Amino acid sequence: MEQTTDSVRRARPLLGTFVEISAKGKALPELEAAVEEAFAAIAKVHRLMSFQEHDSDISRLNREAYAHRVKVDPWTYRVLEFSLDFHRQSEGLFDIAVAPALQQIGLLPDTPAAMSIPFSAYPANKGKKGEPLALLEGGTVRFHGSGTRIDLSGIAKGFAVDRAAEVLKYHGVLTGLVNAGGDLAAFGKTPYTIHIRDPRNPQHLLCELAVCNEALASTGTRFDPLNSCPVGGPAIIDPATRQQARTVEGVTVRASSCVVADALTKIVMIAGWDSTKLLDHYGASALIVSSDGSVHSSANWKGALELAA
Repeated sequence: MEQTTDSVRRARPLLGTFVEISAKGKALPELEAAVEEAFAAIAKVHRLMSFQEHDSDISRLNREAYAHRVKVDPWTYRVLEFSLDFHRQSEGLFDIAVAPALQQIGLLPDTPAAMSIPFSAYPANKGKKGEPLALLEGGTVRFHGSGTRIDLSGIAKGFAVDRAAEVLKYHGVLTGLVNAGGDLAAFGKTPYTIHIRDPRNPQHLLCELAVCNEALASTGTRFDPLNSCPVGGPAIIDPATRQQARTVEGVTVRASSCVVADALTKIVMIAGWDSTKLLDHYGASALIVSSDGSVHSSANWKGALELAA
């Protein structure tokens, strides 16, 4: 007799957003256990890589890594490796050392030591390749100088989604979706229908996409969730100007993993279509909403683009 399968769908506040996990294809107790472990993986990323949490790896690095080597969790070390790779491939457009600029515009909390020091006194100290830090043996990290502060919010969410999806697969889940506020990964034989909101008006749907065995990430203008009005532009800093990226209104990237899609959305927001070669390098594609409201997709975009009425 064929085993009866069920489905589970759960949501929790994590990573500064709501994380939703759906799982199908196993008996209910097994699905419940798999989803719990997937949430635990996301909670671990949150605990390790939060800019705000005093005991996180990132907070310890920002306090101490300019003075001596700091040992971090292997997951944190891996995300830093990803970050430096994106930094190199994008020629510095992806830069985790923009934390002071995010603090300056109020998107990250300031520190007591920094409150009395002008922002201009905080250039990120860079190494020979323009990188803010060095990854050393034994899982240790060292900053190049005291002016460096890093923030992983532009990549950690995608990494967390990938880890949660891996947990579901490890437990034999046949079909699953992990969605962290629009950064998501889906796997299995049945596609999930994902609705993409208009970055200029979140109450309006831009299009819908069928997502299967791939990842998706979107970013754009920040909105007040109560009044649905813009609140100061995107939370993405152009490292060259230390100003918010204004090249395009919004971006959605499809890629094989969510960590890649998540990081690439920041690069495309800064560079626009000048990032085409980089998208090709990572086997990714992009949907871009221009400042005039026109919508365009890259040549390798999968499937037809069905715009909402």
